[in-house]
Amino acid sequence: MDWTLLAELQSDARLSYSELARRVHMSAPAVAERVRRLEETGVITGYHARVNPALAGRGVAALIRMACYGPRCVLRDEQALAWPEILEVHRVTGDTCCLIRVAAASMIAFEELIDRLAPYGHPSSMMVLSSPVPWRPLSPAKHD
Repeated sequence: MDWTLLAELQSDARLSYSELARRVHMSAPAVAERVRRLEETGVITGYHARVNPALAGRGVAALIRMACYGPRCVLRDEQALAWPEILEVHRVTGDTCCLIRVAAASMIAFEELIDRLAPYGHPSSMMVLSSPVPWRPLSPAKHD
C-alpha cells in the first residue's frame, strides 16, 4: 500500500487526503496516518514543484566532473555547493571526486561557473543535449 501511495504522491503531491484515499481505496484518516509515517521515517523527504530550467531562464544544462581531493575539494566548501547554478552534487567513485549537475543562463554564465570551480580542482564538463528521461518516479524494484 505504501508504494501505491508513493506512486500517487509522486504523480501529484498536491492531492488532498480525501482524493488520495479515494484513489487507493482507503479512509482519509488511514491515508493521513500512512503518509505521516512515511514522512517521519524519511521515505518522503519533501514536496516540490518540478521546474523546467530552460523555461525559467537556465537553458544551458551540463554535467561537470570534478577531480579534486584534500582540503581544497569543492565538497568541503558549503558556500560553493550553494551556488544557484548547481542543482545536484553526487560524490562518486573512480578518478572523479564528484559529479555536479548545473543549469546556467547562458554559455557565458556557464564559462564563469567553470572558472569559479577551477580553484577547487580540475573541472571537466559535458553539455546536456537532451534528456530522454528527465525525471521518473521511484517505483518498487522488479524481482526476477
